[in-house]
Amino acid sequence: MIDSHCHLADEAFATDLEEVVARARAAGVERVLAILEAGNAAEAAQAERLGGLWPETRVSIGVHPHQAHQFADDPARATAIVREQFAATAAARAVGEVGLDYHYDFSPRDVQQAVFRGQVRLARELDRPLVIHTREADEDTLAILREEGGGVRGVVHCFTGSPALAEAGLALGFHISFAGIVTFPKAGELRDTARRIPIDRLLTETDSPFLTPVPHRGKRNEPAHVARVVDTLAELLARPASDVAQRTAANFHTLFRP
Repeated sequence: MIDSHCHLADEAFATDLEEVVARARAAGVERVLAILEAGNAAEAAQAERLGGLWPETRVSIGVHPHQAHQFADDPARATAIVREQFAATAAARAVGEVGLDYHYDFSPRDVQQAVFRGQVRLARELDRPLVIHTREADEDTLAILREEGGGVRGVVHCFTGSPALAEAGLALGFHISFAGIVTFPKAGELRDTARRIPIDRLLTETDSPFLTPVPHRGKRNEPAHVARVVDTLAELLARPASDVAQRTAANFHTLFRP
């Protein structure tokens, strides 16, 4: 299994990172893609520590839409920071998570869009995949990808959107990744969408420390729990869990070239 999106560089794991890694490996997790906030020195340091504990770890670096406001005066600076950190990080494999979030609107929408556009262009320049975050902004997210993507590959992470968004993402060549939300009792519509995703475009993730799956709700999420996502998808697709784990791991390798 692979956890294709987690935040192991977050301070939530600072005190027991070694134990978290040990539990993940014991659960059969081959590797993780750890998401780093560009320019965050504390996360970069913890990611380096993580790499020492788990050499198979790979990372993605980007400016999240929540932080886009920091670059309101010069959106191009966000791209420059990502480019510089990417070049200095041997384990870097993707640009992200990046995108648009109109639910919280922590950053002005025009600034989010400008910062996002710059990072889409950077992914194309580097020939690296994008890790996309989109919340209540699907139309604008897709428009920017169509206008700037030009063959860029990637993943719509922690998918919670409509079947139409899934179809549009697939048409753009993107993968679709499911997190613990797919295990929630009230996520019937999401499970219906998951059944429609081709097995060769499917990824699994935890988004830990967030979105802990059933039956671990109420506790901090961690990569070992990606097994619950795999099990749920296996039930939905009427496939053995071992097959789903193997196929989604192969998809990860194809996309991220780790």
